[in-house]
Amino acid sequence: MFEKLLAVENLAVAYGGKRVVRGVSFSVKRGEILIIAGESGSGKSTVLKAIGGLLGKGGAIVDGQIFFDGRDITHLPDGERRKLSGEAVGMIFQNAGASFCPIRTIGDQIFEAVRAHRDWDKKFFRKRAADLMLKINLDPATLDEYPFRLSGGMAQRAGILAATILEPKLLLADEPTSALDVVTQAGVVKELLNLRGRLKISIVLVTHDLRVARRMADKILIMRRGGPVEYGTREQIFNEPQQTYTRELIEAAGL
Repeated sequence: MFEKLLAVENLAVAYGGKRVVRGVSFSVKRGEILIIAGESGSGKSTVLKAIGGLLGKGGAIVDGQIFFDGRDITHLPDGERRKLSGEAVGMIFQNAGASFCPIRTIGDQIFEAVRAHRDWDKKFFRKRAADLMLKINLDPATLDEYPFRLSGGMAQRAGILAATILEPKLLLADEPTSALDVVTQAGVVKELLNLRGRLKISIVLVTHDLRVARRMADKILIMRRGGPVEYGTREQIFNEPQQTYTRELIEAAGL
């Protein structure tokens, strides 16, 4: 078993020939939380999309490698990527509600995604989903709701359910608390920490909120203008920041 679940080495990403991320390297151990933090436009979400195979049209990895569980996944064929996504790697989006189809129930959509990986019948799926929903403070009746009927906090928890029902080894989260009020943010952070503790899941979470980073992180990568600024443990970053930009971010957050 590889100690490092995820290793990113000298990653560079370009859109339309323009390099937007360069020289990014980090690793994540099993059960560890890495926070990628920085201002808007720093390239942090692009790094997350590269790991998840979600760069989309016009986006390309032009240098570096991404290893997951000892396997090079930098340029996986679509079929292999689909098999990996959902089962071994889960993804929570900034606005989880918008990632669901508005005219189908939450349960039907998550069940369809699960069936792509597991031969579960609907009865077993609903029991498994209900067990997890109670742990993340989400009413099991939400399975029969439509996305537009959910509050922001409920939608994010539904996104957590969809991303973790298959108990992936790695969870990627792109600004999962930024659109939420302070109380709901705290609830989502608590549930993610509980999931890490219960499932020993590794998490890579992108945020511009250093309060979230301070509460959740084992390690932190600070980014600016597409490149790494500083990388270290939570204690190193908050107690002994080496770079002026890092200190400015911490001061701006009032920490």
